[in-house]
Amino acid sequence: MSAAARAGARATVRRRGIARTLPAVALGIAGVFALAGCAANAGDPSGGGHDGHSMTGTEGEAPAGAGTAADVMFAQMMIPHHEQALEMSGIVLAKDGLDPEVVVLAEEIQAAQGPEIAQLEAWLEEWDAPREMPDGGHGMSGMLSDDELAALETADAATASQLFLEQMIEHHEGAVDMAEQEIGSGSHEGAIEMAEAIVATQTAEIERMQALLGG
Repeated sequence: MSAAARAGARATVRRRGIARTLPAVALGIAGVFALAGCAANAGDPSGGGHDGHSMTGTEGEAPAGAGTAADVMFAQMMIPHHEQALEMSGIVLAKDGLDPEVVVLAEEIQAAQGPEIAQLEAWLEEWDAPREMPDGGHGMSGMLSDDELAALETADAATASQLFLEQMIEHHEGAVDMAEQEIGSGSHEGAIEMAEAIVATQTAEIERMQALLGG
């Protein structure tokens, strides 16, 4: 074989070797990127971040279904607030000779706020948050003292009707304040919708109770 023929043969071998090598190199690079992706998402079940936090998505936002600190506080405060409204309603409904319009109002409060408590509890469980605030929720607006509850319980039907309306107006005003804070600061769609319903429903009930007291 001539020198030119031998050189051509060697060139052909080199080209075939390169052709066989390129796919293997490409596969190796793809594997490196795949491993890098796995490492980046380690500890983050959602695959959406590097810090492993599930309560928040991008900074300042909450992924669908998550509750921010404002949403958690709304639920933790509204549960005991609603529970006291149910207690007040139960006290007056146990009395004979109560004003029929007060009876209707107290029953409506029970019907609305009982299911809301259940929903708030479900959200807190979903968010892996405690049912109660660390400080027990002291200082919530509109909450009655033990003495005020005792006065409602010992009052006769006529006095209890008026006392219930006066106390519940103040109680509702506190709930409306908390709901407005959630509307302004919360992120969870369902919690904000509940807050909007509380503002609408309890504002209307405040007007009804004021009319009953005025009449």
